[in-house]
Amino acid sequence: MAHTDFGVAPILVLGANGKTGRRVTERLRQQALAVRACARSTQPRFDWNDRATWRAVLEGVKRVYVTYQPDLAVPGALETVSAFFDTALTSGVDRIVLLSGRGEEEAQAAEDALRRSGASWTILRCSWFMQNFSEGFFLDPLREGTLALPVGDIEEPFVDAEDIADAAVAALTQPGHENRLYELTGPRAISFNEALGCIAKAARRDLHLVPVPSDSFRAGLLDAGVSKAQTDLILYLFTTVLDGRNEKPADGVRAALDREARSFEDYAARTAASGVWDA
Repeated sequence: MAHTDFGVAPILVLGANGKTGRRVTERLRQQALAVRACARSTQPRFDWNDRATWRAVLEGVKRVYVTYQPDLAVPGALETVSAFFDTALTSGVDRIVLLSGRGEEEAQAAEDALRRSGASWTILRCSWFMQNFSEGFFLDPLREGTLALPVGDIEEPFVDAEDIADAAVAALTQPGHENRLYELTGPRAISFNEALGCIAKAARRDLHLVPVPSDSFRAGLLDAGVSKAQTDLILYLFTTVLDGRNEKPADGVRAALDREARSFEDYAARTAASGVWDA
């Protein structure tokens, strides 16, 4: 049961339309808690690039779930989130839960800024989401049957966005998560080829992973209409973060939630049942 010592103050969820923000919002509403779910398309509107939108969404808020778009690794992110933390504190916020990037130096600089801010904090450090295969730019190629990526045999302990949301809600609503850093991963590391095999089995489809050079992958993204900034970020995640640094699974899900992390097989079975990967 939620610990509601913060009374009726709404909990602010930033990135409310994103993979984790949407799930956090749903869970808080299921607990009958007041939620202010904000993004560029909501009222009140929140835009990281327009600081004039910050005060209105923070009014009367005590707790905030922060996801930075597009990623804490992009230039200018540290300065922006640091300014937001300061604004939040002067607006009366006392707890901030930050979605951070595992293996990203820039994200860890943002974590340090949060620690120094004076807020009660919880950091959720994550890398590749399982949902990238069903709610991201992998989806359309998978529907067509072939996923071309600049990857080799590197393994990644993909994390389920459902686990991230569960941890975020616990940190926002329950005691005991103050000033804790949780590295959230799946229970084991698997290669992209293994991940595709799990999806193929669950969806009863023939799926193929085709390794491609980074420059071909970049050209393909740009041809598909992906912006240069988003393309640069995707390439960064493939070439910098996916170098083996994150292969070892962490125990953050167990530490935060006292249970095992959801497996990729569980994700694939659950998601295939929705029909999202049907040709």
